[in-house]
Amino acid sequence: MTYTTFSVTIADHIAHIELNRPDELNTMVPAFWRELPEAVQKIDREAAARVIVISSTGKHFSAGMDLAVFTNGGLQHDLELGRKHERMRHMVTELQNTFTALENCRIPVLAAIQGGCIGGAVDMTTACDCRYITEEGFFTVYETKIGMTADVGTLQRLPKLIPEGLARELAYTGRRMYAEEAKACGLVNQVFSDQQTMLNEVMNIAKEIAGNSPLAVSGCKEMINYTRDHSTADSLRYMSIWQTGMFQPETDMMETFSAKMEKREPAFADLAEIGPAIKE
Repeated sequence: MTYTTFSVTIADHIAHIELNRPDELNTMVPAFWRELPEAVQKIDREAAARVIVISSTGKHFSAGMDLAVFTNGGLQHDLELGRKHERMRHMVTELQNTFTALENCRIPVLAAIQGGCIGGAVDMTTACDCRYITEEGFFTVYETKIGMTADVGTLQRLPKLIPEGLARELAYTGRRMYAEEAKACGLVNQVFSDQQTMLNEVMNIAKEIAGNSPLAVSGCKEMINYTRDHSTADSLRYMSIWQTGMFQPETDMMETFSAKMEKREPAFADLAEIGPAIKE
C-alpha cells in the first residue's frame, strides 16, 4: 500500500500508519483526507491486521488541516448561494467521515503523539481507541484561534473522553493542554519521556492486543462504542443479542484453554475478510 501523506507497514498482525511529511508539520492536505479512510478501510476489509498504530515523524504529530482543503474545495466556486452552501455541507461531511472510519473499523486504533496535536489532529486522535503522548506533547483546539468552529469531530468526541466543562474550556479558549494535564484528565493513557520510547511501548501494547482473539477484541470495541452513545439498558440488550451470535466457545475459548495446557501461545484465526454485499 503506497500513499503520499503517510506510509503503511504491516507486521505481526499490527498495521503501522506513519505520517511522513515532517517538513510541513504533517499538515492534512487534500490527499490525506482521501488516503486515510482508504488505508484504514482496506486494512479492515482485508483483515490485514488486528490493531492499527498511528504515529508521526518530525517535531510535531500534526499541525492539523491544511488551508488548501478549503481553497481547493467548495468555498471558491461561483455558485448560487444555496448550492454553494449545500456543497460546503457535503465537503464537511466527507472530512468527518475520514475520522469516523477509525471508529467504524473492527480493530482498535492506537495514536502515538509527539509534540503538537493541533486542530484537525485532535479530531483524528479523539476518534482513536487509545492515545499516548510524549512529555512535551500538547493538544489544542486551534480552530477557535483562527475564527472557526472545529467541525470534524473534536466537539462531538472530546466531551465523552474528558469532563465536559474542561472540554468546553479547551474549545472556547484554544489553549494548549500539555501531556501532564491530558494524563490527569484521562485524555491519554500514558506519558513517555521521548518518541522512540513511546513508540516501542505502544507497539508492545499493540502486540498484546494482537495476541488476543480478534473476534473478542472486535466485540469489545463494538460494545464500548455502542455504550458511549446509548443507555445502559439499551447497551445490555445489544450485548445479549451480540453474544448470541458471536459467542462461539468451541473455537477461540477452547484454543485459549488448549494453549494454556500445552504451555504455548494461542493461535487465533483472523477476522473474516469483508467486501461489498453484492459482487459482480
